[in-house]
Amino acid sequence: MKHVRRELGVRYVLESSVRKGGNRVWITGQLIDAVSGTHLWADRFDGLIEDVFELQDKVASNVAGVIEPALQAAETARSAGRPTADLTAYDLYLRAYAMFWSSNTRVPEALRLLEQAIARDPHYGPALAWAARCCNRLVQTDRSEDRDADRVKGIEFARRALEVAADDPGTLTAAAEALAWFGEDIGAMMGLVDRALALNPNYAYGWLVSGALRMYAGQQDIAIEHIEAALRLSPRARVGPSHLMIGFAHFLSRRFDQAAPKLLLAIQEDPGWTQPYRYLAACYAHMGRLDDAREIVARLRTITPVVVPPLVPFRNPEHRELYLSGLRLAAGETA
Repeated sequence: MKHVRRELGVRYVLESSVRKGGNRVWITGQLIDAVSGTHLWADRFDGLIEDVFELQDKVASNVAGVIEPALQAAETARSAGRPTADLTAYDLYLRAYAMFWSSNTRVPEALRLLEQAIARDPHYGPALAWAARCCNRLVQTDRSEDRDADRVKGIEFARRALEVAADDPGTLTAAAEALAWFGEDIGAMMGLVDRALALNPNYAYGWLVSGALRMYAGQQDIAIEHIEAALRLSPRARVGPSHLMIGFAHFLSRRFDQAAPKLLLAIQEDPGWTQPYRYLAACYAHMGRLDDAREIVARLRTITPVVVPPLVPFRNPEHRELYLSGLRLAAGETA
């Protein structure tokens, strides 16, 4: 337990396990002082699978009651909000979410599942927000069959998500990320993510998206700080393309030697994603490593015929030109 405390920088650890049998589910949980190893609380909960949300609320409320009283009201209130009462929609959402992060090749399938969830519950905020992210990713990775249609659909999903988001940090963050990439006002989108982080300061994905939006806005050093905060909060779970974004933030600051290793790691993380190849090719081109840049472009062309993308999210004209001029040089194109 002490090594967990050192790695995560936490004082308390909540452990839990879930078992399912037939139509019943059993949840056990224990709260541990990570410094002394003392068990502060332990309990067991069971119920029918169709009552899983009530059971979830019961567990969360009991845990919140044990932790510092100042946290009780906020945590209990947050845990009481259910994303949907439709278990099938919830299952579709969970499956799609896992697919989204597993590989860009599975994003079209994830979107189909999310659209099924939304058809069952049109006000299901997380499903709407991640459907928007899927549309965003399809356009971003050149997997869209109709860029304009997917852009319009993605914006609609995101706006619908914000209408029902209330105080859900995940919905606010995912919708803001999609809208920012599609060109919505960057200041307003950063404001939405700031609100999400005020609601949950330990939300790793929120810090990652905050970093991405700062990068789009031209605030490179702040972007790196926020992305590194996400990595500290979630050192093992993959919350997003952190190597890619840190690498490109260095690139936009013309720290090419620091950018290239991060971008290489991003390619290793997901070899089927186009963005790391583009960023690395541009980086190598500006470093004068044209042979390396052209080799990366050749690898990119095995994934997509599009080398220079039609849509770039960077608001700073100098940053856009730095990126695009590097790509054109790597691809042997003229301005």
